[in-house]
Amino acid sequence: MNSGWKKALAGAAIAAGATAAARAFARNRRMIHLDGRVALITGGSRGLGLVTAREFAAHGARVALCARDADELERARADLASRGADVAAFACDVTDPAQVDALVADVLGRFGRLDVLVNNAGIIQVGPFEETTLEDFEEAMLTHFWAPYYAIAAALPAMRARGGGRIVNIASVGGKVAAPHLLPYSASKFALVGFSEGLRAELLKDGIYVTTVAPGLMRTGSPARATFKGQNEKEFAWFAIADSLPGLSVSAEKAARRIVDAARHGDAEAIISLPAEIMARANGLFPGLFADVMGVLNQFVFPAPGGIGRAKREGRDSRSPLAPAWATVLTDRAAARNNEL
Repeated sequence: MNSGWKKALAGAAIAAGATAAARAFARNRRMIHLDGRVALITGGSRGLGLVTAREFAAHGARVALCARDADELERARADLASRGADVAAFACDVTDPAQVDALVADVLGRFGRLDVLVNNAGIIQVGPFEETTLEDFEEAMLTHFWAPYYAIAAALPAMRARGGGRIVNIASVGGKVAAPHLLPYSASKFALVGFSEGLRAELLKDGIYVTTVAPGLMRTGSPARATFKGQNEKEFAWFAIADSLPGLSVSAEKAARRIVDAARHGDAEAIISLPAEIMARANGLFPGLFADVMGVLNQFVFPAPGGIGRAKREGRDSRSPLAPAWATVLTDRAAARNNEL
């Protein structure tokens, strides 16, 4: 190698090192401590929301939970209180803007401040496009796009008044890479990713850092409460088994630690799990090829339309010998731990 190449490589290495150091410095300057701060988590009564609430509480945050089911909320509140958390639970349908406005007012009345908003409420609908309906897409958009918009619009005045805040939008790698049999989910998560990334740029001037979280498969226990169409037993089987594989999925606890760390440091993005990172990067580099690969999988691996058609069944009503207990043991244990049953 001649001296010119050596100098070029050395210069590139120095530039890369300086860039990494600058990013680390900026990240550390943005870091906040959570002691005494208030975090509002939508969809906080079970699954990832509950696990994330536990992690915020472990860092000393005071936690507000919201969800629609009052019984689930009470179990979640009791779970957190037993761990020593200062917690309050509020029944709220986050797809109703009036209820969301009242929720934020109630949180401010209870705690006197709002520092972190985690838009976590979500639904999972699984099935072929032939069996989906307009209502499926509308429900997904209401939950994954409009509900975060309502919550952010309601929370921003309080955050601006305090001179800053953190907003965490739980999107998905499905909002970066479209997967077969998850079209309403993917379309709505793509919308949330675009909104979240643009919002970060607009709110930096207010000292408000918006983080877009894109998890891959997580062992939260969610298959039990997802809905399935078409050949629902086959759809449940592939989804629940994939969700339980250690190499393909991550534990809810690991995901929650990453989410809270990203919120504390005001990171722009957190892609959770190595498979999710690989999928997002590969799709960015080779979008056409990746789409064709997904098309092959859809044709030869995913279930065909049929079965119950456009009817819906929850995962807990879609179990069959196709998904034996030994193959879904990790996600079943997570469901029991995380109030999903």
